[in-house]
Amino acid sequence: MTVPIDDPDAIARILANTDALLLDFDGPICSVFAGFPAPVVAGQLAEILTEAGHDLPPDVATATDPFDLLHHAATLGTHEAELVNAAFRAHEVEAIHSAEPTPGAHELIEAWKHTGRSLAIVTNNSRTAIETYLDLYDLGGHVDFVAARTSKVTSLLKPSPYLVTRAVRELAAQPNRSTLVGDSVTDIVAAKAAHVMVIGYSNKPGKADRFLELEPTALVTTMALLLLPVQAEHPDIAYEP
Repeated sequence: MTVPIDDPDAIARILANTDALLLDFDGPICSVFAGFPAPVVAGQLAEILTEAGHDLPPDVATATDPFDLLHHAATLGTHEAELVNAAFRAHEVEAIHSAEPTPGAHELIEAWKHTGRSLAIVTNNSRTAIETYLDLYDLGGHVDFVAARTSKVTSLLKPSPYLVTRAVRELAAQPNRSTLVGDSVTDIVAAKAAHVMVIGYSNKPGKADRFLELEPTALVTTMALLLLPVQAEHPDIAYEP
């Protein structure tokens, strides 16, 4: 299978056959930890577990991804999982205020709403953080549903198809008429398991090669490329990359 990369015609065809657009949050919409680095958050979550008396494996103790700590906490018990999830959620909300919007993403959300089609955010980040961001940028009215982390249960997070499937169902869409845009391997795996189309957003070096192995529907290196065919329908939505 040949995966189109930064192909405007391919993106236009995919979006023309999309009734429900599903956007991952961290990456496609914004860089959540731009001002509050994820390794710092991970370190603070590790401290919570060590202070609770747990000896962490070296790979967990030095992890730079907060989700690694969240997943490990889930193996330690209900109390630890709840403790780390609550702390992580608080850090996410704090980070939102210094998050950097992804160029073209807000305009895409606004323009898509103008087409009369549905849009959901599908993310492993906490629902509280997403709602904080949408309120901060007055985007809530353009988003029909948020499928996000609402508890300590990590088995429901991507790469599980649960959140993707839930969003499709809540939007009353068909999987083959739905498209997820995500910037991680877990997004692509979850989308394919949920039988929806998936556009990989390759925003960092090395991602494209990993994505291509999973054969997404298409790849883009800029979110603005998704905006172009939608903007063509609604030129009043201004964006200059």
